[in-house]
Amino acid sequence: MAQKNNFQFSIREYRPSDHHVVMSLFRDGILEHVYPAFFKAMSNPDHVGIALSISMAGYVLGGSSYFQALLFGSAWAGLIYYCCHDIYEGYMTRRLSADMANIQANYLENPDNGFWVAEADVNGQSKVVGMAAVMGKSGEEEEGERLDKWNGGVMGGGPEFDRDAGDGSYGEMSHMIVEFPCRRQNLGSQLTQKALDFCKERGYARLVLDVSSPQTAAVSLYQKFGFVQIASHSKTHANRWFSKMARINVMRMEKFI
Repeated sequence: MAQKNNFQFSIREYRPSDHHVVMSLFRDGILEHVYPAFFKAMSNPDHVGIALSISMAGYVLGGSSYFQALLFGSAWAGLIYYCCHDIYEGYMTRRLSADMANIQANYLENPDNGFWVAEADVNGQSKVVGMAAVMGKSGEEEEGERLDKWNGGVMGGGPEFDRDAGDGSYGEMSHMIVEFPCRRQNLGSQLTQKALDFCKERGYARLVLDVSSPQTAAVSLYQKFGFVQIASHSKTHANRWFSKMARINVMRMEKFI
């Protein structure tokens, strides 16, 4: 049995020298959700039925050809994969041209925002293996936040959006990513707690975040911290038919501090 690595982590503020590794970690962390989203979409009963029907059509049209049946079924699966990939890649591209384009200016130079990286000693060298960010929001921005970062859907909601105390300011957490070898070692919990502590120090009433439905491990982690789902939608930046075929839901969760 392979021995599990037990890393010791330290969390610190982002530095400009972290840029390249953080960009790489961000890209890998977003695109890794494509395969789980694809497999989840393909296991949907509707998609299973369509795949079988298309394969049968290929079998018949090909003159009882199993190869033709496989070809037709594979084409359908390829289309579903493309839809899932397009959604996550589009999200990644937009964030890379928005807040991630200049982390120093968008996060570190604004006292209401924070961006942290987690380091671990890997083979005798310090390596960035995780990250998380919080952006402060004012109460006036709340209505705009109903159009979430995935771009498109007006999120459901009602009284939940009006429960802030004081000036209504709150924090929004994003870019929570942990490198694969360092998972299941409490690093996700440490980064989440860092975000919550930051919000408490800033006097924010709550912390909110968006998470996609294939991210089941992340959802479980946030629920353990007391986050609850307050809204959900299936609309993204992508073509609406792509969104329907990918069957990805975006959930907004929050925790009052």
